Amino acid sequence: MSLTEKKARELAERGYSETEYTELEQLYARSMGSISANEIVKGRIVRIGEAKVVVDIGFKSEGTVPVAEFPNIKDLKIGDEIEVFLESIENKDGELVLSRKRADFMRVWERVVRAFDSGEVLRGKCVRRTKGGIVVDLMGLDAFLPGSQIDVRPVRDFDQFIGREMDFRVVKVNHPSENVVVSHKILVEEELSSQRKAILGSLEKGQILEGHAKAITDFGVFVDLGGVDGLVHITDLSWGRVGHPSEIVKLDQTVNVVVLDFDQEKKRISLGMKQLMPHPWENIENKYPVGTKVQGKVVSLTDYGAFVEIEKGIEGLIHISEMSWTQHIKHPSQVVSMGQMVDAIILSLDKDGKKISLGMKQLEPDPWTTLMGKYPIGSRHTGTVRNLTNFGVFVELEEGVDGLVHISDLSWTKKIRHPGEVVKKGDKLEVLILSIDVDQRRISLGHKQIQENPWDAFESSYKMGTDVEGKVVRIIEKGVIVELPLGVDGFVPLSQLSQTPVKNLTESFKVGDSLWLKVIEFDKESKKIVLSAMEYLRGKEQTLVDEYVSGHRLSPMTMKDMVSTGTPPSDAGQADATPNN
Repeated sequence: MSLTEKKARELAERGYSETEYTELEQLYARSMGSISANEIVKGRIVRIGEAKVVVDIGFKSEGTVPVAEFPNIKDLKIGDEIEVFLESIENKDGELVLSRKRADFMRVWERVVRAFDSGEVLRGKCVRRTKGGIVVDLMGLDAFLPGSQIDVRPVRDFDQFIGREMDFRVVKVNHPSENVVVSHKILVEEELSSQRKAILGSLEKGQILEGHAKAITDFGVFVDLGGVDGLVHITDLSWGRVGHPSEIVKLDQTVNVVVLDFDQEKKRISLGMKQLMPHPWENIENKYPVGTKVQGKVVSLTDYGAFVEIEKGIEGLIHISEMSWTQHIKHPSQVVSMGQMVDAIILSLDKDGKKISLGMKQLEPDPWTTLMGKYPIGSRHTGTVRNLTNFGVFVELEEGVDGLVHISDLSWTKKIRHPGEVVKKGDKLEVLILSIDVDQRRISLGHKQIQENPWDAFESSYKMGTDVEGKVVRIIEKGVIVELPLGVDGFVPLSQLSQTPVKNLTESFKVGDSLWLKVIEFDKESKKIVLSAMEYLRGKEQTLVDEYVSGHRLSPMTMKDMVSTGTPPSDAGQADATPNN
């Protein structure tokens, strides 16, 4: 059977003539040519089922759309014309693949793209937070609003915008991924642009404005004046000391500021807050007259004292000399610490120099006014050695009350070169009150005065011409110091140790050597005893002289023929002029 015969037979079985079949074939070809995948087409609802809606789009077969894609399914009826998106002309079952949801999306997408191209403002609703920003419902399409594009001011809490409807401008469209980025900040900036020009054009020094704390740094606070930022430097926040601006202002706080200066070209505005408050030094002499008791916080410590803040912008200095009547304070940290609240008395006030002198010790009675009663002159006391100096010993009689024992008042009999030869720090020392100077706050003490002056007894024991044995205790350039019986020191001049010059005194005489000597001078007032080995040897046997010479490695001497006159050599007294040296 030929192909033509076979085709004619099939047409006859279907009830079509060859002419009718040709017309149908042409009609199908035209319908296929006008419909293509991935585009929006119009169709008519032919049936509404429980799960699907059947739609005729004028194709050889009908398509279905899930009921879930029709939010208004109750408002639809058979015969209604709707738009659907043709995703595929034929699936594996040979059916059209349609989507109502995709059609709606594409209509919104087209609108968004047009708005992006034209700059049109669209209305949207912030629906939920996401990493780095907020998801915005833009006519059913999810758009991304970055945190940096919400407002001109930094936003720290995104949740406050959830559920809020706002205007947006589309700033980015990604066609392949169908992502949209929007901005609200750009609209705010445009709105503020005119305000900014108006503000900058009307700025004047001294003008008072209202703003919001936009940012806080270590050096100050940036204030948003309505599109224009100004800086309140940390020194212009308060009349008082400010450790950090956050102590005065909080983020987003509404503040009143005054314009201090501005640069029109650089758009820099210097603002102040403390200038809106009265200067704390106004009428200060009435508020804090001399003698007033005040309380304040220690805000600074220096080597010479502590600065105390009485109120914001008003500080006074407590010098270390005004901290205690009795203690010798070397640093204020011995008495006060940073941040401590202290009481003080206004001692003096210099309004022009903005200086206040404060005192702490004045809160208590001056103990020096009662010292005369506690420590009368001539009374005996026991104190503690607190310090040694070249000139004497400081002895603490009670806490904060020290007196000085001069080196000359340590001993009646010893030639003391340094107090350390007699006492050491921490020793208990018995003393006698010699004098008290309340104005200079000085107490003179004596240690040797505890005992009676032995020089009255020495006058008879060491009268001129008396022979005594002494022990060398110190060798000095001008001679030797010897300790005599009764514990008193005497001086032997160099000229009274040898008839001939002594080449090396320290080789001839040693500490601890015993010498027989004769007293050649006794001065009770100067407490001086001068002795002579030569006068003692005068007229003695030569063997005694030779023993003395050999024992001290001296040049040979002959003393037998020397006549004793009872008068000391002319240099004896001069040699003892400074025996302590």
